[in-house]
Amino acid sequence: MSRDTIVAKRYAKALFEVALEQQRVLEVEQELHAVVRGLTGDADIIKFIVSPNISDEAKRTVIHTSLDGKVSEPVLRTVQLLIERGRVELLEELLSDYVKIEGDSLGIADAHVYSTYALNEEEKEAVAREFGSRVNKKIRIENIVDPALLGGLKVAIGDTIYDGSLAGKLERLEQSFNRRVQ
Repeated sequence: MSRDTIVAKRYAKALFEVALEQQRVLEVEQELHAVVRGLTGDADIIKFIVSPNISDEAKRTVIHTSLDGKVSEPVLRTVQLLIERGRVELLEELLSDYVKIEGDSLGIADAHVYSTYALNEEEKEAVAREFGSRVNKKIRIENIVDPALLGGLKVAIGDTIYDGSLAGKLERLEQSFNRRVQ
């Protein structure tokens, strides 16, 4: 495990503890998502933040002005701290670690559900119920349309993939035939 990974986990744990204390765990996650999209999605902002020619004070001022009133104080202070310490590149990893800590603490798991078409809310709820009972957690669904599946669903929860897609079944059938031929 790299030093940066350890540091990101420490920041995420500290932020989670503050959010839990303030009973704002889910709100802080949403704010972190918005900050990560905002700061890492624009090349000019990245250049500004990592530029050694711009003082930390100027960076803090700009970030504070940009985020003040839009995110909670703990998120704002965490972002400023990362900038001060030259660790803004940890922001995405911090978000990922925060979501993992949050999920473990609150019994929530994120599922990436791949389907050939966009699932409606009823279908998402059915998938969430089915897989929630399998992993014994509340499931949050992110639906990803993948026409290559041909039909069915593929569900990824953490490191586990449940492949009920037609393409996956055909692939497993082909492997079975190949093993028998050899």
